Amino acid sequence: MSVTLHLRAETKPLERRTALTPSNAKSLIADGFTIYVENSSQSAFETREYADIGAIIVPEGSWKEAPRDRIIFGLKELPETETFPLVHEHILFGHCYKNQIGWKDVLGRFPDGDGTLYDIEFLENEQGRRVAAFGFYAGFGGAALGVKDWAYKVVNDDEGNLPGVSAYQEEAVLTSEIRGELAQALKKTNGEYPKCLVIGALGRCGSGAIDLLQKVGIPDSHIIRWDMNETAKGGPFKEIVEADIFINCIYLTSTIPPFVTYESLNVPGRRLRTIVDVSADITNIHNPIPVYDVATTFPNPTVDVPTSNGPKLSVCAIDHFPSLLPREASEAFGKDLLPSLRQLPERESAPVWAKAKSLYEKHITRL
Repeated sequence: MSVTLHLRAETKPLERRTALTPSNAKSLIADGFTIYVENSSQSAFETREYADIGAIIVPEGSWKEAPRDRIIFGLKELPETETFPLVHEHILFGHCYKNQIGWKDVLGRFPDGDGTLYDIEFLENEQGRRVAAFGFYAGFGGAALGVKDWAYKVVNDDEGNLPGVSAYQEEAVLTSEIRGELAQALKKTNGEYPKCLVIGALGRCGSGAIDLLQKVGIPDSHIIRWDMNETAKGGPFKEIVEADIFINCIYLTSTIPPFVTYESLNVPGRRLRTIVDVSADITNIHNPIPVYDVATTFPNPTVDVPTSNGPKLSVCAIDHFPSLLPREASEAFGKDLLPSLRQLPERESAPVWAKAKSLYEKHITRL
């Protein structure tokens, strides 16, 4: 059975990643797939890169009128302002299986149009491990902005907020910039590096955060690695307040006590200046960092946390941190997902896709 994939243009502001890179599209075309690619006004990959490998270029947004036999492939969720029924099979991050605010409105569009959702977040192999994720670059980008925010506060004596940021062409440019800003901050701290606490350190996301911290020169002695063993006793944790930068990298699957609260942060002697919530589970009722209620963005990367003690405290919670390095993040994600994409012709029986469809069918019974 042949498969036709339609790569839709991302519409989330400043989302420059793609679900399918030109190199991976080329591999699928060689396998007999037909690939349609929408022109995109914001992708980090140019249209000509897809045309050069044999993809068929179509207008942005044309997926809505595409034949029903195409599988619509994208990353981020569709615009909330759109409510029409979805008639295709869709591969995307749906964000509607964990009781997020508005999940019924999102999920209901699929059965309304007799469509199907294959949620990328829940594409798992037979061992229950996700086949592809942006976790590493989410942690990497989150840690980069965490160090950037901490350094900005130190250099500017806690005056003002971190200015807007934009995507970087490559990792080397990003790390070089952060090293320079860190060096400026260290002049004001007499060479004392920030103490960085990473929760979820053993996962993809945590490993990305630690990799960034090491690459910008933070000594290993200043990188505190926590995972499930360290958090098993339940928060709030005073160790977070005693760190300079706290980076939350957990994948939330169940109710847990909060890591921090307003009360735990409003204590004498707090060092903490920057919280990076890579998980950004803001709409989840079990959010372990319940001290902010709005996702931050590249133009406005931080939001202040009201405190009565200690230095200025901000949260950075951008729900697409990997977009800081869109090309590298997309290539790494695509490389991991490619073997599963090759199984799409047998998606009714291939474990990854059959399991994802079964999960979708289970959740629509909750509507």
